[in-house]
Amino acid sequence: MKFYTSVGPNPRVVKLFMAEKGIEIPEVSIDLRGGENRRAPYNVDVNPAGQTPALELDDGRFVCEITAICEYLDEQYPDPSLIGSTPEERANTRMWTRRVDLKICEPLTNGFRFAEGLPLFEARLRCLPEAAEGLKATAQDGIKWLDAQIAGRAFVAGDSFSLADIMLFAFLDFGASVGQPIDRANTHILGWYERVKSRPSATAN
Repeated sequence: MKFYTSVGPNPRVVKLFMAEKGIEIPEVSIDLRGGENRRAPYNVDVNPAGQTPALELDDGRFVCEITAICEYLDEQYPDPSLIGSTPEERANTRMWTRRVDLKICEPLTNGFRFAEGLPLFEARLRCLPEAAEGLKATAQDGIKWLDAQIAGRAFVAGDSFSLADIMLFAFLDFGASVGQPIDRANTHILGWYERVKSRPSATAN
């Protein structure tokens, strides 16, 4: 297999996932800032959506989208599972991963793309700079909502560390670096963040 990676929180999610499971896969670095992901051969042969990361399988096929890549790797390397060992555990992890993505990661990322990241992204995708501040506020609303949800539990989806934690950590870390830090009033999220940051896998980048 080969892992096509670049700067940014999306590839980092998969890197954190692999580090947590002790998986090592040869990497191909894609120049995101230079737009390599938006031109051939990458957006023809690897990922027609022109995004990173991508995972090339041994038979030459490609898996793209971070949750799909992580689920594939979890099935190929099931110990320890970061998604769940039963249908109920997997459903719970997928539910919380989706909530994190929709309520926090997506608005946080687009808030950056449409504001600080506008010079990089305006020629690559439809940008709505007028929506940037609202999207950033929406991400903060999502963090506040999640803060109440995780009170009394160790991790996002319950007592076990999972893909939901990895996704949230990668994007909150990114947000802090682009002017969207965690509001200090969200004490449960802050405690959770420190627990995840202390894991050896958190240094993967």
